[in-house]
Amino acid sequence: MSKNVLRPLVLSALCAIFLAACSQSKSTEESTEEQEEATFVRDELSVQHGQELFNMYCASCHNFDENSIGPNLSGVTTEVEKEWLVSFINNAPKVIDSGDDRAQELFATYKQYMPAFTMLEEEQIEHILGFIHKFSQGQQRSQNSRSGGILDPIKEKIPSSNLSLVLEKVLTLPSSAEEAPLARINKLQAIQGKSGERLFVHDLRGKLFEIQGDSSVVYLDLAAKQPDFMENPGYATGFGSFDFHPEFEKNGLFYTSHTEPDSSATADFALPDSIEARLQWVVVEWKADDPQAHTFSGTQRELLRVEMYGTSHGMQELTFNPLAKPGDTDYGLLYISMGDGGSGIRYPFVSDNDAQRIWGSVIRIDPAGKNSANGQYGIPKDNPFVNNPDAVDEVWARGFRNPHRISWDRSGSGKMFISNIGQHSVEEVNLGIAGSDYGWPNREGTFLFDPLANPEIVYPLPEDDSGYVYPVAQYDHDEGNAISGGFAYAGTEVPQLKGKYVFGDIPRGKVFYAEVDEMELGQQAPVYSLGIEFDGQETDLETVTQNRRVDLRFGTDTKGELYLFTKSNATLYKVVGCKESTGGGLEAG
Repeated sequence: MSKNVLRPLVLSALCAIFLAACSQSKSTEESTEEQEEATFVRDELSVQHGQELFNMYCASCHNFDENSIGPNLSGVTTEVEKEWLVSFINNAPKVIDSGDDRAQELFATYKQYMPAFTMLEEEQIEHILGFIHKFSQGQQRSQNSRSGGILDPIKEKIPSSNLSLVLEKVLTLPSSAEEAPLARINKLQAIQGKSGERLFVHDLRGKLFEIQGDSSVVYLDLAAKQPDFMENPGYATGFGSFDFHPEFEKNGLFYTSHTEPDSSATADFALPDSIEARLQWVVVEWKADDPQAHTFSGTQRELLRVEMYGTSHGMQELTFNPLAKPGDTDYGLLYISMGDGGSGIRYPFVSDNDAQRIWGSVIRIDPAGKNSANGQYGIPKDNPFVNNPDAVDEVWARGFRNPHRISWDRSGSGKMFISNIGQHSVEEVNLGIAGSDYGWPNREGTFLFDPLANPEIVYPLPEDDSGYVYPVAQYDHDEGNAISGGFAYAGTEVPQLKGKYVFGDIPRGKVFYAEVDEMELGQQAPVYSLGIEFDGQETDLETVTQNRRVDLRFGTDTKGELYLFTKSNATLYKVVGCKESTGGGLEAG
């Protein structure tokens, strides 16, 4: 038998003995939850790397709900001392031959040595244990006995396109912190002014900037004008999003969302009494005295206020349809993406509600109207649920965990894209269809999700599946952690990107594309990776930003040209070209 055949068998044996040790050993003392949190890595990138290593070496023999070729792993990191696990993974024969009682018992049961795993670095072992611990916790929280979970839902790796985006630095925004992320820049928006194009970028810590050449000015200090503004704890809180009315140059109207403490005011959309809200999201309309001015002065009024269970999965997007023209039914209507607020696991009924509640949806309102319950905005008469007495009239589509970005293809197809950040398995790009249910919290990508089972995995779809709209492109967490919604390229400067929807992964900084004409309902378009060239060198965004967590976002200008920007170094880049890759670049991961 060849060494290539023996190697997977040896690795399986490795997993069998090591993980049997975990499950059959008794802990010397019970760890508290706080001690466990401090003992094992918890950050998303480390845990995801641990899952990749686990899938590579152990997943063929082990799961977290029953004994298989190897033992059930649920609870192993609380049953065995971490130091013992590390030493056993590193050199199992040495531990067995030392006479260690636990190792001897395992050897007697499995009757084979696990080879030394000295090729694994200490950090890699830490990541494997971090994944096992997190996944095991999920299994222990499971409220049912569902089996058949899928650890690696999309086994095929994303192929390289052999193309690299050529980036040119535009500017670095003012830092709002001393450590990364230096500025929580979150969205770029372009408008056509009387004197030319105007570009705006906002920082979640509270400021809206206008870009002027290679510098910027503060257009609006939202934090200063909203006394209850709350930007902590970060990631998804603070100044959430913004957009300008299509007639801003005439009427001076633009819109923002931000967070405030739950006690700030009475919410228009309150959670059920049994659920404690952590904060409120607030949508505000601003009216500039002089739309041409580079610093805002004017008035404001509140449109709506929504309670949220948690500090994540809030209002990620405010946007107008750029394709709508005066006289069109969609003209001047504001789309707002509304996440589940982190309620999907503990309180799945909050977003699994047939449009009876606002959470986990994309809503559509008329800022100029007055027929809402609070009288501050209008309900479009063609919203899909206006004739349903049990539904929320504002809801346009539902079934989202964390709808991140909404964009329209301005290059010809007119398709509406809604990216949705997944739980722990699949990231999605969806076509926006009025009245549709995209599945959360019962679906994640093209897989079943069970909020009462282990939230770290997905399951195969049932044979009688119906009633949901599935993504037109997706990738799993071997490739990334959280989708950064993008745009269908509509410019002229980079013809190689014509017909491509370009998007990426927020923390890892990977960049992908799918062909727009292949993004159709009922199928998933192939996804390809794009390289990065910067300063004449093939590289990746981890290297460019010098940060393991890139925090990638995308934007476009009025001409459809593409921009990338990164929170970690507060820098905006323009895509100025696309070249065939020489293969010398790095891959963020």
